[in-house]
Amino acid sequence: MSWRERIVDFFGLRKSIVALLFMAVLVGLGEKMAERFLPIYLLALGGGILSVGFLNGMDNLLSALYSFPGGYLSDRLGYKRALIVFNLVAMTGYVIVILFPHWLAVLVGAAFFLSWSALSLPATMSLVSRALPQQKRTMGVSLISLVRRIPMALGPVIGGVLIGIYGEKTGIRLAFGVALLLGIVSLVFQQVMIADDGNRGKAETRPSRLWRFMSPDLRNLLVSDILIRFAEQIPYAFVVIWCIKMNGISAVQFGLLTTIEMVTAMLVYIPVAWLADRTGKKPFVLITFVNFTLFPLFLLFSHTFWMMAAAFVIRGLKEFGEPTRKALIMDLAPEDQKAGMFGLYYLLRDIVVSGAAFAGGFLWQFSPTVNLLTATACGLLGTIYFAIRGRDLKG
Repeated sequence: MSWRERIVDFFGLRKSIVALLFMAVLVGLGEKMAERFLPIYLLALGGGILSVGFLNGMDNLLSALYSFPGGYLSDRLGYKRALIVFNLVAMTGYVIVILFPHWLAVLVGAAFFLSWSALSLPATMSLVSRALPQQKRTMGVSLISLVRRIPMALGPVIGGVLIGIYGEKTGIRLAFGVALLLGIVSLVFQQVMIADDGNRGKAETRPSRLWRFMSPDLRNLLVSDILIRFAEQIPYAFVVIWCIKMNGISAVQFGLLTTIEMVTAMLVYIPVAWLADRTGKKPFVLITFVNFTLFPLFLLFSHTFWMMAAAFVIRGLKEFGEPTRKALIMDLAPEDQKAGMFGLYYLLRDIVVSGAAFAGGFLWQFSPTVNLLTATACGLLGTIYFAIRGRDLKG
């Protein structure tokens, strides 16, 4: 076996996986240039703090509501055709925000473009499960997660530069324009490069039926994951406000903080995937949950760029076991309904978590300290629950 064949085999670089990696870069770069600064854009257009909290809660609620239809369409149409639909929905949101510079229009447009991740995740996981054998799935998910961090790292920097040059309103609208263009390129690319799965037509329309096929181990993971997402989502939309508005960090510096976060995540993906496919998965997921818990607590005491940089390293380390968690869901889902089970999992998780995200706005109005400490407490509960009830699967 040549060195090239060994690299392809080690990373599971099937043709469809490679195509998915390119698509993740194109869509992600456009998305993260603009989405990361949405709270600032809302404030610039006259929306208040509650509109920011509403955006974050809406993001979680719609992610939940979109997850099951995303799984259904992926099972029904096949992941390739489903991705066309999902791309067009996101692009519709970009057009709305570009044409109508009003904070209410931003919320309407966000209802469309925030759907991308929730809708496409079941299709992406279905593609991975069909393209790769079980012993390579964690590596496949990790590689996709790693590549997605490239635009997550670069996008906010470019968006921050646009804001620095053109101001908050014009700069963010220009970022959405670039996102629309990259979405069009991605739409063409994914249809040319991604192989058709040829397995369409079987899909469950009722979540209650799929619930009966969710194993107790997957349900325990779901409960702990919900608590951990409380820790993430309660302060999520307010991190940029804490950094820029309350501690004087510039938009460009905040973009650099996001880059630090993404680079940290990228450095741990591959070695963790290699280990998780060969050893127990639980320790890696548990480490991830610990970092979710530590981030809001550390951020509370961060008032300089370098302290925030350390906090964002911790935030990057929360990705330590995220691909392993997704691979665990994939392994525990029924073989012929993986996309649907992914959709159900995220439907249940994000419906509950959306309540915490909505509450984040009220907690922040009361006090940023209360917001961040409440998030930390939720993370601690989720970590303890998973440490006790989580199953340690072998790769």
